[in-house]
Amino acid sequence: MLRHILHRAVLRAGSRRKCRVRLDGSVVREGASGIDSLTLMTRAAGRECLQPQRMYTSSSISKPGGCDGDSSGSNMLYKAPIDAGSYDVVVIGGGHAGCEACSAAARAGANSLLVTQKIETIGEMSCNPSFGGVGKGTLVREVDAMDGLCGRMADLGGVQFRILNRSKGPAVHGPRAQVDRVIYKRNMIQTLESYEGLTIKAGSVADILFERPTDIDDESQKKLANLDSVVARPSASVAGVRLESGEIIRTRKVVITTGTFLGGQILIGLETYSSGRRGEAASNGLSKSLKDAGFRLGRMKTGTPPRLDGRTIDYSHLPKQFGDMPVTPFSYMHDSVPYADQQIACYQTRTTAEAHDIIRANFDKSIHIRETVQGPRYCPSLESKIRRFSSKHSHAIWLEPEGLAEHTNTIYPNGISNTMPADIQQQFLRKIPGLENVLMTYPGYGVQYDHIDPRELKRNLETKRVNGLYMAGQINGTTGYEEAAAQGILAGSNAGLAAVHSADEGAPQDPPQLVLDRSDGYLGVLIDDLITRGVEEPYRVFTARSEYRISTRADNADLRLTRRAAALGLVRDSARIARLDSVETDIAHAHALLERVVYSPNVWATKLGDGVQIVLDGVVRSALDMLRRGFLRKDVWAGARDAHGTPVQSQMPGPNLAALVPGWSDIPLDIRRRVATEAAYHGYLKQQQGEIDTFKRDESLRLPPDIDYSRIGVLSREEVEKLSAIRPDTFGAAKRIDGITPGGIFALLKHTQRRPVAG
Repeated sequence: MLRHILHRAVLRAGSRRKCRVRLDGSVVREGASGIDSLTLMTRAAGRECLQPQRMYTSSSISKPGGCDGDSSGSNMLYKAPIDAGSYDVVVIGGGHAGCEACSAAARAGANSLLVTQKIETIGEMSCNPSFGGVGKGTLVREVDAMDGLCGRMADLGGVQFRILNRSKGPAVHGPRAQVDRVIYKRNMIQTLESYEGLTIKAGSVADILFERPTDIDDESQKKLANLDSVVARPSASVAGVRLESGEIIRTRKVVITTGTFLGGQILIGLETYSSGRRGEAASNGLSKSLKDAGFRLGRMKTGTPPRLDGRTIDYSHLPKQFGDMPVTPFSYMHDSVPYADQQIACYQTRTTAEAHDIIRANFDKSIHIRETVQGPRYCPSLESKIRRFSSKHSHAIWLEPEGLAEHTNTIYPNGISNTMPADIQQQFLRKIPGLENVLMTYPGYGVQYDHIDPRELKRNLETKRVNGLYMAGQINGTTGYEEAAAQGILAGSNAGLAAVHSADEGAPQDPPQLVLDRSDGYLGVLIDDLITRGVEEPYRVFTARSEYRISTRADNADLRLTRRAAALGLVRDSARIARLDSVETDIAHAHALLERVVYSPNVWATKLGDGVQIVLDGVVRSALDMLRRGFLRKDVWAGARDAHGTPVQSQMPGPNLAALVPGWSDIPLDIRRRVATEAAYHGYLKQQQGEIDTFKRDESLRLPPDIDYSRIGVLSREEVEKLSAIRPDTFGAAKRIDGITPGGIFALLKHTQRRPVAG
């Protein structure tokens, strides 16, 4: 009935250029007052035509005031809109960013909707079957600390767990897990389907609906929507989304997490076709929607390797890699994992000169390698490695099972993503040791996709150009599951908080938001790099990107972030807070035990034995002091037991710490490691805290959002352009923009001191 009413109303309005159609079917001429509902109009000449001044789709954002074309309606294509309800937050895309965003918005108390093309592909691991790594593993821990999902799902489906960089200091340790694709996806879908406050809907979003501020004239509107404009204020606000089915969903907050689907194209050899992932359609309408709204879109590429039938691989002469025992779970809520005793091995092989020759001889058969679109520097395709490192005759390949044998026989050959024609891929694969008789289940391929310039984002991942529109994941120019999930939890949390608090009567004008800086964690580093520096290639997190990595380690994300998220109402699981209370109590108890054991240098020299040089300065020191000085660090694991009660023997010589410190053997293994790590970095942490205090002072100096940088005479043209384009919100952020000189920073400081920031 609603469809019929709306269709009939639009037909009646076809000959009128300036009118509105309410969702109840009524037609209102331009200039009428009291229009509060979402306004919809017809599609003219292949694009949406929204005549009224206030409500319009993104495709008409740069043409306020009406559509061009025949006003008689003779050439109009009518499609009646369908009211599909209203939600506080709508998340577009069911990948890793989308899963975290929709669940975070729901935890914030928002009535949330996840719109995804296929419900059965929610949480799909599109590329490698693993989570974590150096830097990336810390991101997963930070997501988990804020009650996110991916760490717990990876633990439940993990089939091999390792700590990368274990030979180095704990500050650069990287938790990583091979994950069964089937188990991960199944658990994620089940979790989201039963998540309180969350609804899931299958569908494709064709357009974002915007509401234009009433105090902006047409000329200002065009300027703000222009691709080259300087965005000092939003040009519109979100009012809803339109699905390809014609359904209209009303909302004030939208989080876009489309991954590689935004204008996605798959490339294999010389073939190219529209797709966001093998077997799934790209999101082309949404890409055009953003471009028409004035967003500067760039183009990036990534790739995935061929998949192999593991039953046709000869592993007999290949080096084997096992997982760690005991395992180190991602989630702070887990002591162990379901498949700790069933971890599966990975194998290593290498490419050969013969394989390289086959690829090199067929470079002309790949569009992907000839494209100027930027690909990932730190995970390059095999063609790129052969071209860039021509003197190397082999590259490492890790043969990683995609899950337990009961679910799959597929092997992911990590290290050989490529876009060569399928027959060429089969040829070079059989020149690799162990793969002489391998069967390729499907070929590797490249993906090109659209992304926005992340410098158009605020720190809460809301766009500067459109109020209520948030972005997370590869649409911001990043690469990787972990980066996507981390952005998703931030964007979803902030969209949810904004929606809930704006709906409360008497709520403050600026709702509480989850905003992290570089000293808070790797997620803060990720966001800061994106919004101040932009991207020229797919962005990936490394420990080297963080200047505060000694303080923001993988082992202390709960201590850094859980209470902060809980204070904003973002932690739903009360058991998580109880767990954190217990951890803090255990750490305090461990410190107390170490501080009770106090000896003179002579006694310590006797207890530590020969070969240990103790300064006989007469100063009594506790066991904690000795641990900080490095004398007891090697023995900190003595007396510990794993999750199955098996003793973990120290591999280092020296006395048993449990014999020196009564009660030490009763402390949980994880707590011992935390205490030992803090002790090892004690001096460096004190020094770094001073650096963080200085950083915080710079971040506390706010910059006016509408500052006219061209009026600061000392600034160079380059500095004016960069500051105007990025519009940093703090003095500290301005200092981190490439190309801003010390002289420019000083001039900016003087200018802002003369002009106080409002509020």
